[in-house]
Amino acid sequence: MKQTAWVFPGQGSQALNMGNDLLEIASAKAKFDQAAEILGWSVSEICQEDEERLSRTLYTQPCLYVIESILADLLLEKGEKPDLVAGHSLGEYIALYVAGVFDWSAGLQLVKRRAEIMDNAAGGMMAALLNFDREQLDQVIAETPDVVLANDNSPAQVVISGTPEAVETVMSNVKAKRAVPLKVSGAFHSPLMQAASAEFQEVLESVVFQTANVPVASNVDPVPATDGEVLKQRLIQQMTGSVRWREIVLQLPEIGITKVVEIGPGNVLTGLVKRTVKDIELQNIRNSGELPG
Repeated sequence: MKQTAWVFPGQGSQALNMGNDLLEIASAKAKFDQAAEILGWSVSEICQEDEERLSRTLYTQPCLYVIESILADLLLEKGEKPDLVAGHSLGEYIALYVAGVFDWSAGLQLVKRRAEIMDNAAGGMMAALLNFDREQLDQVIAETPDVVLANDNSPAQVVISGTPEAVETVMSNVKAKRAVPLKVSGAFHSPLMQAASAEFQEVLESVVFQTANVPVASNVDPVPATDGEVLKQRLIQQMTGSVRWREIVLQLPEIGITKVVEIGPGNVLTGLVKRTVKDIELQNIRNSGELPG
């Protein structure tokens, strides 16, 4: 029997004019209007007019949440249903919404605060490494203080995070085909986010997490769970913990997943799945035109 996982991309997948096509759908338009009331600004205007603002954490995260959740809702309306959900970093919030852990507006309120807190986090650095010696990378990270593996994305692609000096040290001591500094305001998914994480934990604690109606594979612990309190604790750890995406993907065939649907702009996650496991059917729903008829 075919088992399907829905996955949701995070920051870095945003694109100018994403979500434009959704404005013609009444239920989606209502969500855009609701989002403007919660955020105090228009998602559709930012996505259409201002690439610089769209790439700023403060705006990127709420925009992705709104557009990905609308696409997921439209898919659910068509009778489609996942057997597992997962999201990459910010994408985990859409996964939790789709699994019924919190309602849409509560999720957007959380993402709004998360984006504000992360946008204010300064003084760190992140860099992506492509095609490297993993053993060497693990050793250099272990020997270098103030740097961690932030995103373990695939066997050939990771992101490191830490102080600028520590990140530069790893980049210069690990042989990689490419090492690219990322345009971010802070050292996300590292212990340097501790103060921001503590501030956000207070926000998270005030939201009730329901039992998920579909298992969720979390960034900090890939083992699928449905218990609301477990999922909340994992989310609390997410800001300072590593995104263990490679492990999420490696377990998919083992738990019977035969198809992965990436919901949101771009095709980053299906690309990572393709490079990590074989014989899984891949599908992208980037806009309303790619929804099933």
